[in-house]
Amino acid sequence: MSSMDSRRLLVEAEKILHRAVNLLGYDEDTYNALRYPERVIQVKIPVRMEDGRVKVFIGWRSQHNSALGPYKGGIRFHPAVTMEEVIALSMMMTWKNALAELPYGGGKGGVKVDPHMLTKRELEELSRGYIRGIYKYIGPDTDIPAPDVYTNPQIMAWMMDEYYRLTGENKFGVITGKPKLLGGFETRIIATGFGVAVATREIAKKMWGGIEGKTVAIQGYGNVGYYAAKFLHEMGAIIVAVSDSKGGIYYSKGLNPDEIKQIKNKTGSVTNFNKAEKRLTNEELLELNVDVLIPAAIEDVITEENAPRIKAKLIVEGANGPVTAAADEYLSRKGVVIVPDILANAGGVIMSHIEWVDNRTGKWISEDEARRRLEEKMAKSSIALWEFWHRELEPGKHTMRDAAYALAVKRVVEAMQLRGLL
Repeated sequence: MSSMDSRRLLVEAEKILHRAVNLLGYDEDTYNALRYPERVIQVKIPVRMEDGRVKVFIGWRSQHNSALGPYKGGIRFHPAVTMEEVIALSMMMTWKNALAELPYGGGKGGVKVDPHMLTKRELEELSRGYIRGIYKYIGPDTDIPAPDVYTNPQIMAWMMDEYYRLTGENKFGVITGKPKLLGGFETRIIATGFGVAVATREIAKKMWGGIEGKTVAIQGYGNVGYYAAKFLHEMGAIIVAVSDSKGGIYYSKGLNPDEIKQIKNKTGSVTNFNKAEKRLTNEELLELNVDVLIPAAIEDVITEENAPRIKAKLIVEGANGPVTAAADEYLSRKGVVIVPDILANAGGVIMSHIEWVDNRTGKWISEDEARRRLEEKMAKSSIALWEFWHRELEPGKHTMRDAAYALAVKRVVEAMQLRGLL
């Protein structure tokens, strides 16, 4: 992401907040109280490279709002990370956590680096160096990082260990998304896709009485797309089309998600499924005549240009920002229900909360219990949003995205008022 794109992301995050504030009838002082992060930490991380040079990397941690609890959000390693991007994402985490009714505020971290260009030793040194820069400002009751773009459970393990070395406190709850042996959960692998499936099921119940027999097309067959397909298939939906970066396939009788995953793993693409009735481009998949469409690949795939050709009545955002603001407004006016990413892909952060609670209570929760709690929380959040949308706003006039941000902002504002901060 370029610095211009990062700036646009921050401006867009501020616009979303402003719209929610106006919908709720709050004043400009409230908007400003919510707009700025409470703290932004910039760190300089020197790493001795394999050739003996010392290379300096820059990182940030934005702590946006703590009215509902400790800051919570991932750490990304990416060559295009900027401070503006990290601030914008920390703001969005505040709303995502509030919407899911988690006892967290919003945080986000990032280091400007291409981790693929580092050796394992260099990557470990960078990870530990980042924690050395922010350790005074994080902790199980303060700020709880997690993995994000190009970070993983191994990196989280190094970070947790560095926190222990610096503080003498062997607290597994300081970071989530860790390896299972260090207090993590295997359920985390399925969490986002499973959450998408649960949100889809609950909104389908409100619209049609259930998901059983409804046709579904899924763009993107990575972790999120595959698990969304797998669990929706188990729930009785008919997965008629899926795609990956090389294209898509259509089969009216319904695809078996596990069979398609095996073909993708073996051949490199879902397009090699030889029973498909037809092959599709990613653009054609979006325009199929299906009940449910799940864009689970990249951002901005449904735009003002192709929105008039979208036929699905329910769109569930598995990816971040796959529907542009103009398309969202156009489709919502036509009666299409769009479940926003802030709800649909919240399974990851909900799983982080389950891991954090488990770490703090001495590892009492089983994988089955973790999954049950994840399903319960996703279902409850989906129903609460639907009811708020229909009770407090006008679905014909306001989108489900409007309702999501309004409900989240309302919860944060009420917490700030109770604390005497507003």
